[in-house]
Amino acid sequence: MAKALTIPTDMGESRSSSITEVINAYSKRLMGFIRKRVSNEADAEDILQDVFYQFIGNTQPIEQLTGWLFTVTRNKITDRQRKKKPVLLEDVYTDADGEAGFDWTDIFFDDSSNPETVYLRNLFWEALNDALDELPAPQREVFVLNELEGVPFKTIAEQTGETINTLLSRKRYAVLHLRERLGSLRDELLKK
Repeated sequence: MAKALTIPTDMGESRSSSITEVINAYSKRLMGFIRKRVSNEADAEDILQDVFYQFIGNTQPIEQLTGWLFTVTRNKITDRQRKKKPVLLEDVYTDADGEAGFDWTDIFFDDSSNPETVYLRNLFWEALNDALDELPAPQREVFVLNELEGVPFKTIAEQTGETINTLLSRKRYAVLHLRERLGSLRDELLKK
């Protein structure tokens, strides 16, 4: 059996060269592994950096270096996905493809009380309420509690007994439905 890889902490130059050798040997393979699982290049680079940061800070012997590096990488990817920002109501307001044009947020932050703005606000809230009524009750409840009433997911989870991941998933489905419905209304308004 191969000897466990340990990087001595008291040997500065030797430790530095060992770390450099490992980074040079595994960077490309690990980045390829990460890119297959993460769509954002910046996130992929951050994950790789986190893996090597953990490697440098490790004080325990590593018997299977390749297995250790890929396990840490997989765990970092999973951690990053769990920490993803939940879908927000702003995502419902704006275009899905980010195109310039009509934006629902424009009518909310317009301080004027002109009849057109008031009409559009009322139209939006009516469409939002109708779209919310079409949702299954669990999706509607988590969306209203979290987005409209500002209740944190942790509190909702404690009240309902559901996991936070379940609540996030329900909210995501609600937002997708609302985005589609409000997008249709926006398209109708732009045609006029």
